[in-house]
Amino acid sequence: MNNRNVLVTGGAGYVGSHACKALSLAGYNPICFDNLVYGHEWAVKWGPLEKGDILDRAQLDHTLGRYQPLAIMHFAAFAYVGESVIDPGKYYRNNVCGSLTLLEAARDHNIEHVVFSSSCATYGIPNKLPIVEDTPQQPINPYGTSKLMVESMLGDFSTAHGMNYIALRYFNAAGADPDNAIGEDHDPETHLIPLVLDAASGRRHDVTIFGTDYDTPDGTCIRDYIHVSDLADAHVLALEHLIKGAGSQALNLGTGVGFSVREVIESAQRITGLRVPVVYGKRRPGDPAALVSDPSRANEKLGWTPKFRELDAIIRTAWKWHQKQASSK
Repeated sequence: MNNRNVLVTGGAGYVGSHACKALSLAGYNPICFDNLVYGHEWAVKWGPLEKGDILDRAQLDHTLGRYQPLAIMHFAAFAYVGESVIDPGKYYRNNVCGSLTLLEAARDHNIEHVVFSSSCATYGIPNKLPIVEDTPQQPINPYGTSKLMVESMLGDFSTAHGMNYIALRYFNAAGADPDNAIGEDHDPETHLIPLVLDAASGRRHDVTIFGTDYDTPDGTCIRDYIHVSDLADAHVLALEHLIKGAGSQALNLGTGVGFSVREVIESAQRITGLRVPVVYGKRRPGDPAALVSDPSRANEKLGWTPKFRELDAIIRTAWKWHQKQASSK
């Protein structure tokens, strides 16, 4: 048995695939467990792919029995906020029931460590900035609620079964692998940076700015963009922290710096040398004016500091990947 095996649910997805690369570089063997509904087989490059669904207990038992992983990294989730409002049952079934099935299987296979991909969506509209881990968690959509419910389940499993976990609440994942091996490829795409790059390159007519009258310096929403490779590194550090005996906890992952929608567009224009056509729309319900993290606890507990702190550097990796994708289609 290879006791460096780590089961990575959703390992064929955007953040999960980058985590598989980071695990491999750190000497682990990532076992990708993915149903490929949103994940991509081409993104599985650093370990075996076990095609399966977290709702399928028999498939989970087979995979856990075969590989006997020392830990689980749990990314598998539906993550479209708007869709979660329209079809909450889909999100509770997959994100909550699926996670419960996974945790029960982990319990029965004596897996002691779980690193969970949580979200700043668990905070809802924060009462103050920057957001610290003790900020009240009051999600405003079923997606955020589903992530908070999994955090609650992890807490209960930790108390009852000694299953230690770290829940990583991250902000806006962005960018692509600096080596350009993998990157962002969602269908439909809802993330701002790839939408802006699509508009710059002519793959879409324009990008919509939803609301220009927020209480921010330029009137547009501000978000904390965290490079996907920095997120992946934090997951590996969290795993190693648990292996060394750390207790269960939740940590924010972000840069601690916010950028507005207009600033993202300006950065994309600098990096690409192309104009980004813009149209203006009304505010979207539930969009907070600003979401910015305080990541100091992750730095203190894990020794984690983002390498990509400049927006231009993040967008440069996204643009490199965007060009590669365009040339292959």
